[in-house]
Amino acid sequence: MATVVIISVEGEDGLWVADLTAGTVVPLPLPKSGGLKVVTDLRATGSTVTKGVNLAVTVKSVEAALSGHYDG
Repeated sequence: MATVVIISVEGEDGLWVADLTAGTVVPLPLPKSGGLKVVTDLRATGSTVTKGVNLAVTVKSVEAALSGHYDG
């Protein structure tokens, strides 16, 4: 099972890489080539790209997530 996830948030320019095993999230430089560049370019046109993820939502704060709050 993969434990590393690449994340981008709608309205934000950057990419993030989350290592779930290590418990870290760090900025990921924008790719210059390869498959990740292709999907990053699609994202820039408004597309949403997912693979291997079955839940991904944004919430207003950590406190909201911990309390189970979700604005669907």
